[in-house]
Amino acid sequence: MKTPLIEPVKADLAETAQQRLDSLTKPKGSLGRLEEFARRIVSIRDEKFPSFPQKKAIFTFAGDHGVVDEGVSLYPREVTAQMVYNFLNGGAGINVLARHAGSDVIVIDIGVDHDFAETPGLVTKKVLRGTGNMRKEPAMEREDAERCIAVGMDLAREYALQGYTLFGTGDMGIGNTTASSAIAAVITNMPVAKVTGRGTGITDEGLAHKIRVIEDAIALNKPDPGDPADILAKVGGTEIGGIAGLILGAAAQRIPVVVDGFISTAGALIAWSIEPAVRDYMFAAHSSVEIGHKAMLDAMGLRPILDLDLRLGEGTGAALAMIMIEAGLKIYLEMATFHEASVSTEVP
Repeated sequence: MKTPLIEPVKADLAETAQQRLDSLTKPKGSLGRLEEFARRIVSIRDEKFPSFPQKKAIFTFAGDHGVVDEGVSLYPREVTAQMVYNFLNGGAGINVLARHAGSDVIVIDIGVDHDFAETPGLVTKKVLRGTGNMRKEPAMEREDAERCIAVGMDLAREYALQGYTLFGTGDMGIGNTTASSAIAAVITNMPVAKVTGRGTGITDEGLAHKIRVIEDAIALNKPDPGDPADILAKVGGTEIGGIAGLILGAAAQRIPVVVDGFISTAGALIAWSIEPAVRDYMFAAHSSVEIGHKAMLDAMGLRPILDLDLRLGEGTGAALAMIMIEAGLKIYLEMATFHEASVSTEVP
């Protein structure tokens, strides 16, 4: 699988940005992580004074999962398609929060087991009509997994050409916390029970069953920890692959990408395993209630921006985190320096 060239960000630009931040009318470091966000945007965009994002997009990838047949979710697979219509009608949580953040929501059918025909507003990139039941077979063929990643990379290029300068990731797919936990267990080498949560809110008995299903799937399919595409194919999902590709593509275009919660971070983990340099371009939106989320973020060395007990997905955390990132950039671009404001600096 051919991946785009991704260059590490330049440390000297971060230092230049910090010098400006230290010259602003405030004690040094007093705006905490907002200053970090500004430094990182300057480094990612490779510009001392990057323009404020006028066009932002949260990409909500939707796909079904065959493992739902094992009873790992409280909801039937039909909910995936139903929620896609809700996204398109503007009635979901991501629509509300994206409007608040001033971001477009791009809804992508990459693997839903439903015929949407010519549904207005839907980006149709269907690779599969749902994955296979990974407890009984690989979730998909390697070629399909690579196609999912390619879809995400193509979307990143397409929207970069349209002038978008800030991306967010989102997901929809009943059963996708099961796939994400499997990916987390394989890549972090942690026991399945340590990275598997309740998803839609299953009982203790349901959680124990979900853990067994994932353990069975890993034992059957034997995903190679050193081969991200193999992991995605054997125990992943189409929307997770799309998210991985979007992150790779965003990094290649020097566009910062805000990674939502547990499922999006599984996609980020696949992207990072393919090309570790993508870490420089990712912002971890929030700390999910799902217990495996921290293990994935720790593996990549990412620190979440928010901690709000979120576990909805869709890109909701990414929308909220965008506001914080932009606040940091606005401070950097608009706040007066001591010299400009004729304010005395600290005593030497």
